[in-house]
Amino acid sequence: MLQVTMAGGFYDRTRALIDGSVRPEGLSLTYVELPIEEVFWRLLRYGEFDIAECSLAYHMIAKARGIGHDYVAIPLFPSRCFRHGFVFVNRNSGIRAPEDLAGKIMGVPEYAMTAALWLRGLFEHDYGVPPGAMRWRVGGIEEPNRADRMEITVDADVEILPIPPGKSLVGMLAAGDIDAMMGPRVPSIFRQGHPDIVRLFPNYPADERAWYARTKVVPIMHTVVIRRALYDREPWIAMSLFKAFRESSRRCLDRMRDVNALPYSLPWYLPALEETIAVFGEDFWPEGLEANWPSVAMLMGFAKEQGLIDRLFTPEELFAPSTLTEFKI
Repeated sequence: MLQVTMAGGFYDRTRALIDGSVRPEGLSLTYVELPIEEVFWRLLRYGEFDIAECSLAYHMIAKARGIGHDYVAIPLFPSRCFRHGFVFVNRNSGIRAPEDLAGKIMGVPEYAMTAALWLRGLFEHDYGVPPGAMRWRVGGIEEPNRADRMEITVDADVEILPIPPGKSLVGMLAAGDIDAMMGPRVPSIFRQGHPDIVRLFPNYPADERAWYARTKVVPIMHTVVIRRALYDREPWIAMSLFKAFRESSRRCLDRMRDVNALPYSLPWYLPALEETIAVFGEDFWPEGLEANWPSVAMLMGFAKEQGLIDRLFTPEELFAPSTLTEFKI
């Protein structure tokens, strides 16, 4: 058995891989659960892992720019998330609607992160506020002196500056030094009930449902990558991992539907599950290229528009070709 290590987040959909009840063919897999920011830092900065969860935006950028990160992706997408609910404003900024963001200062942990890429596309295409209409400030959400995971160049007319040393985005938002902030997490000052910090989209579930009804896209955040040297030496690994992930996800969905005793600590879990199935269908967390390419293609289009990549990729360029089709009898 080939020994490999994978780093990824804490998910119900990968539980069977972690506990060993699903084993990739030919592999002895050690799954290291870590906070996703740590996974990305160690992967994109140092290439520490054989296999890892990876920001889809950063994977595209690395491929387009030919910088670092010599990995090949598999069409597995362990993280997907609508992002309307992750934009916060200081109520004293005068921002009441997305259109009011024009001319304002927006904070973000990293300009190139996938969540921010999706939101900038949303602001431009749905509300007529392109990235260049805002001034961008990058830095740690909660902690000062955050560094980018990968050095990038933005080929666009947009102002992007680091926040001052010793400052955090939450502190600057509360003080009114920035007007708004976006990111992959709900900031502490909002959770603690700061009176001046509010969501840009206060009824974000309805906004997200309407966006999905129009686009039929669930925003993909992360993919899974294999070190290229390992993939080139043992190309069968890609399909072995793909099949194992898909089986782990299938078992997760089966557990979710078993509601004799609620599998998750949410009192209204059942109506949420029923609504999810009604909107997205029974297979509401699909793996593979066909079901997910519209989301990948939309994100890729945003990345090119925003000057993060200089060309669009084919599926065969982004993902291991052997995982794009399967045999049939």
